[in-house]
Amino acid sequence: MASLASVSWALVAMAGTAALGLHLLGADAAGALGPMTAAVVVLGAGGSVTPSGDVSAFGLTGAQAKTAVEITPLGVSLAGAVLLAFFFLRSLRAAGAVLPGAELAARAGGVVVLFVAVVAGLAWAGHDLVTIDGESLGLDTGKSPGGGVSIPGLGDLGDLGDIGGLLPDRLGKLADAKAQVGFTVNTADSLAGAVFWVAGVLLIALLASRRSPLPRGWEWVHRVVRPAASALVAVVLVAVVAGLAAAAYAMVGDGHPGRIAGAALLGAPNGVWLALPLGLFVPWSGHATGALVQVLPDPLDKLLGFKNGQSVSLGRLAELDGRVWLLAVATGVMMLYAGVLAAARTPVRGVSAGAFAGRCAVGLGVATAVALPLLVWLTGVSADASLSVLGFNAFGAGVELHGSVGLAVVLGVGWGALGGGLGGLLAYGVGAAGRRVAPLALSLPLTGPALGGPSPEEVYGRAGPYTPSPVYRPSGDETNPYLRGDGGRGDGPSPPLP
Repeated sequence: MASLASVSWALVAMAGTAALGLHLLGADAAGALGPMTAAVVVLGAGGSVTPSGDVSAFGLTGAQAKTAVEITPLGVSLAGAVLLAFFFLRSLRAAGAVLPGAELAARAGGVVVLFVAVVAGLAWAGHDLVTIDGESLGLDTGKSPGGGVSIPGLGDLGDLGDIGGLLPDRLGKLADAKAQVGFTVNTADSLAGAVFWVAGVLLIALLASRRSPLPRGWEWVHRVVRPAASALVAVVLVAVVAGLAAAAYAMVGDGHPGRIAGAALLGAPNGVWLALPLGLFVPWSGHATGALVQVLPDPLDKLLGFKNGQSVSLGRLAELDGRVWLLAVATGVMMLYAGVLAAARTPVRGVSAGAFAGRCAVGLGVATAVALPLLVWLTGVSADASLSVLGFNAFGAGVELHGSVGLAVVLGVGWGALGGGLGGLLAYGVGAAGRRVAPLALSLPLTGPALGGPSPEEVYGRAGPYTPSPVYRPSGDETNPYLRGDGGRGDGPSPPLP
């Protein structure tokens, strides 16, 4: 029942986010909303969708449009992951402080099986034909039905231009007024992706939840892993909330606020999590060809459209506008905040400031070394399109943007250690260290096989009513009321304090 509740609420959140985003973008005007929603949910769960269709371009008729797009709508993924983790972890807390490993495996296995079964049903339903009406999109005139979009406070850097008119302006001459495009969910790839997706969500949830029980022998996770992991997850989610707030601010005064809201629901985490590694100096590389060069916002079109294999880094962007360095400042403050938050959730246990800061630096460094490459991998973009007739390539366009996973690991260690160390020192200095420690981390002893020390039974023996634990100081007759002359009644003279 717990697995059923977790999967049900997760799929409701994913389907609701996908349907609302598609509706706000106006996609339901071109085709049925149900199959499109199913396809987007499958994409959000790590699946794969193959579109195909027939268009006419350059006077050619009967041309087959072949496209391959690999862009995960992380807004849909995040909505399902949050509710799946919440209900799964909530079902574990009734088990007490220690959860048997077999029970944890059974609970997680039930969630995986149910989720994959639902994705299989969505894969069966996620296919349809979408009719694209060029006249309604303004393809005949090259004008956008909407206005320009800009991010306030960034000046020319925040001017994204007329996003709604980019595709019609650049591709309007390539297609006639109407075209039909079909899409089909790849069942095998989608089921495999769903297994990895739900397993990854459950693993991250267990590592980041500070109040959920774990099997015996994993007590060190409460003290070492969970403070840093929970702090990093909280900071990443706060960054997404900030991105949604920026989108809400951009909607004010815009002629078509629904389009901004729909794009934010589906892709706000994509943009935010792409900016985080870039602000931490993770290099990206990519290229853009064909008409899709004009679709990219400035200054990416200048970098990627120049030649293949261009490097996209913070320094390259800063050459075009020096205010890009503010992104590095923002991400640096974010890592410091993660360090302070991890220090507040890490037990102090009477250690010195240097030792405590070192412990926080190691924990956050390892966590960031895992999280940063994951963000780079999730936000990679690959989109290729071509028009061919009997194998003859008539038109080609594509966009590739991928980050360096290896350098993301190295930079993750460095930035995490720096943020954890400074945050630990700051929290220790102001007295905030250990203020938010979870009860499970406080109730566990510092010694034990997991930490390389003896167990409590080896130190004190098995204490009980007939085998009491050893005393911490020698007993004295003057402090024992039953050894005083009054027999413990209290009417005799009080002994002097030791």
